[in-house]
Amino acid sequence: MKWDVRKFSKKHRRLAFCVNRFGILTVSMYFTSLPDHAAPGFDEQLHFSKFKKHNIIFNAESSYGHCDNHVGCLSFKTVLRGEEWYGVNRRRLAISPGRFLILNDDQAYSCHIHKGESTRTLSIFFKKEFASAVLHDALQHEENLLDDPFPNPEKILEFSPTLHSLESPLRLQLSGLISALETSEGGAGSIDEHLVFILHHLIGSHQSAAIHSKNVAAVKPATRAELYRRLCVARDVLHSSYMEKLDLNRISEVSCLSVPQLIRQFKAVFNTTPHRYLAEVRVRRAAELLEHTDRPVHEITWDCGFENVSSFCRAFKLAYGVQPLHLRKKGA
Repeated sequence: MKWDVRKFSKKHRRLAFCVNRFGILTVSMYFTSLPDHAAPGFDEQLHFSKFKKHNIIFNAESSYGHCDNHVGCLSFKTVLRGEEWYGVNRRRLAISPGRFLILNDDQAYSCHIHKGESTRTLSIFFKKEFASAVLHDALQHEENLLDDPFPNPEKILEFSPTLHSLESPLRLQLSGLISALETSEGGAGSIDEHLVFILHHLIGSHQSAAIHSKNVAAVKPATRAELYRRLCVARDVLHSSYMEKLDLNRISEVSCLSVPQLIRQFKAVFNTTPHRYLAEVRVRRAAELLEHTDRPVHEITWDCGFENVSSFCRAFKLAYGVQPLHLRKKGA
C-alpha cells in the first residue's frame, strides 16, 4: 500500500492516496480551514465536485462560516468547541460538543457558524463507493460476503437526520483520525482504517435507535418507531432552541405529540423529563461559554435561556457544585 501526502494548492489542504482492499484507488482530502463561499472567484461547482471523488475531512476553526445550499454525500458532523447550525428538512439543528449529526447521500442542507464565538468543526464526507463498501461489509453475514464481496454502490443505508450523543468509543476513534492526519502517522492506510471504524460506529448509532425505540410504550413496532422518531424531534428542539422561551405546548406542537404523551414517553425513553433535559442542555452550554469566552455572566444567562442571573446561578451550582465565576477562574 503506497502513501503520499503532499501540499495541494493551498497550505490548508492535503491529499492522501492509498489503494483499498478492493484494489480501488481512494483519495482523502484533509482541510484545516473552511471555504469562503463569498470570496471573489470562488467556484461552487468545482468545490462540490470534489465530494463525489474523495473522502473529505474538515478539521477547522472559524468564528464565521456559511453555506446556504448544499446537496452532499453521506457525512458526519460534530464540533469540538462552539456551535454549528444546520438546516435539514425544514428543521434547525444546533450541533454542540458531545453531539453529532449524520446526513445522508443526496441530502440537501444548509450550515452556518454565527459570527463571534470561535468554533472548531469536524466534518467527514464519505465518498459513495467507499461508504457503500464499508456498509456492505458491516451489514452482511460472512457467508454472504464470500459469495458477494463487492457491493452495489447505489445501495447506502439511510440514517435518521437527528442529533446523536457522541460516546467515548467514537470520540477515541475521531481523536485517532485527527492525530493520524496531523502527523501522517501510519500512512494513508491508517486514514482509511479510521474511516472504516467511524462508519461502523455510525451504523451502531443507527442500530441503537431501534433498541431505544423498544422503550416506547406501544405494542406495534411501526407505532414504536414513529413515536421514537417524534421523541427525537422533541429532543432536537431542546438542543436547538434552548435559548428561547420553550414550554411544553411548543415542544408538543413541533413533535406532534400531546403534552401528556410527550412527558410520559420522553421519560420512558430518555430517563428524564423534557423540562429537566432542557435545564441540562442550558447549563452545559453556559459552562462552555464560561470556559471558552470572556462574555459577562448576565449575557450568558440570557443567551442560554435562563430567566435571570439568580436562576442561572442556582441551576449552575446544582449541576457543577460551584458558582459560574468559579469555573471561569479555574479555567483561566
